[in-house]
Amino acid sequence: MSLKGKTLFISGGSRGIGLAIALRAARDGANVTIAAKTDTPHPKLPGTIHTAVEEIEKAGGRGLPVLCDIREETQVAEAVARTVERFGGIDICVNNASAIQLTGTLETDMKRYDLMHQINTRGTFLVSKMCIPHLKLASNPHILNLAPPLDMKAKWFKGHVAYTMAKFGMSMCTLGMSAEFAPAGIAVNSLWPLTAIDTAAVRNLLGGETVAAMSRSPEIMADAAHAILTRSSREATGNFYIDEEVLRAEGVSDFSKYAPGAKGPLAGDFFVPDEVFARSETKVTGLF
Repeated sequence: MSLKGKTLFISGGSRGIGLAIALRAARDGANVTIAAKTDTPHPKLPGTIHTAVEEIEKAGGRGLPVLCDIREETQVAEAVARTVERFGGIDICVNNASAIQLTGTLETDMKRYDLMHQINTRGTFLVSKMCIPHLKLASNPHILNLAPPLDMKAKWFKGHVAYTMAKFGMSMCTLGMSAEFAPAGIAVNSLWPLTAIDTAAVRNLLGGETVAAMSRSPEIMADAAHAILTRSSREATGNFYIDEEVLRAEGVSDFSKYAPGAKGPLAGDFFVPDEVFARSETKVTGLF
């Protein structure tokens, strides 16, 4: 299966996992809108919406850079309208944009609390809402949220309740919208990594080079997303997928290419249920 000719709307895709998903689709010949806030180079973060589109087009796709703050309804509406005008519709919505701060209740200021909820939960809801009328017209429509399984254990909340609430809000969009839009044939799924992924968030907030060396590359998430997005939307919806498990189901058994420099166990990611780690063949350490 291929994404050739499909149009993806990706929030926050100027770097990291979102960009990797965009480039994997571009290699098939897909159209990709990068709707993100980074219009000019950032001193600590690689990539802009413009460099992302350059990479997409070099990979064989067509790209549209759109400066968009997904907290702003009018900006999201305009980004979606521009996508439809440029490419003729939307086949896939990828809710990748996210904000993180791992602080306890007393250490979390309300400005940061609001940011996480506005981007993670509200942003996912809003971007999906704006894309759905166009997805209803597509032949195999998908919404993919980069959000965790709803593993309602206190351990995932106690150290950073504000972040977990905001992230699980994305997961609840998957739970509810998958049932709501099943009659329309729109698949709504979540994808989450088994291990930490080497992104700017890991390098700047979650342990730097040490954790990055125990992480997999964003390409594992891109390959898993591709596998999900090429499945039948009427047969694969309402799932909380784990990247490695998706690829094992596709016949992949060697995952070394995703962490070529790793010297020992990889860092297990937040929110992964204990039973998932138990059935995995990958050696992980409970760093998170």
